[in-house]
Amino acid sequence: MSVHKKLQQCRVDLQAKQIKKSGHNKFAGYYYMELGDFLPEINSLFNQHGLFSLVSYTKDTASLTITDVEDGSNVTFTSPMGSAALKGCHEVQNIGAVETYQRRYLYVTALEIVEHDALDASTGKDEGKGKGVIKPTDGVKMNLTLESIEKVEKIASEMFDWLTQGCVDDAVLTGENADLDPEEKVFLWTFFDSKQRSAMKKSSMAMKEKQKESA
Repeated sequence: MSVHKKLQQCRVDLQAKQIKKSGHNKFAGYYYMELGDFLPEINSLFNQHGLFSLVSYTKDTASLTITDVEDGSNVTFTSPMGSAALKGCHEVQNIGAVETYQRRYLYVTALEIVEHDALDASTGKDEGKGKGVIKPTDGVKMNLTLESIEKVEKIASEMFDWLTQGCVDDAVLTGENADLDPEEKVFLWTFFDSKQRSAMKKSSMAMKEKQKESA
């Protein structure tokens, strides 16, 4: 039996299991499976069917190689490496966060795990408002990876928590200190209404003026 046939059997067996989703994105309002939810089940199935998995990383690529321990046949899944800039974490912790994300996505791909579509998480919330009006931010999510979307959602959630506590400056600093590319920054601001964006913009300008005065 080849690695492909064994892997397909593992996919079918995994689908039959009721795996609890312990991950919860409170801001976007959906549950998802974390690595720890399904990896023990996968390891058990791989052991049962004679498969061995190995995750490896290079600067640019994360790889998952699944090997049939009986005949040596194997199949490899790859994903481009991303980056993380978690607040209050040093470089090694950020690397660990990226590797955890990559392992999760590699196994999700290899085992054909059906996950929540993050692209749908925040669509339809303002259905009926401004219908027919095209905004500059429309469609920005379609250019982002699932990893980028989840990263931005977490940052937006932290900023939103600060805003609800009246800590506008902290929300501004959280957003400005985030390591986001231009498209991710555009997506970030779609989570806030015009009043919130205006308040944060004024706070940002005030902080920059203070920095100039103290320089």
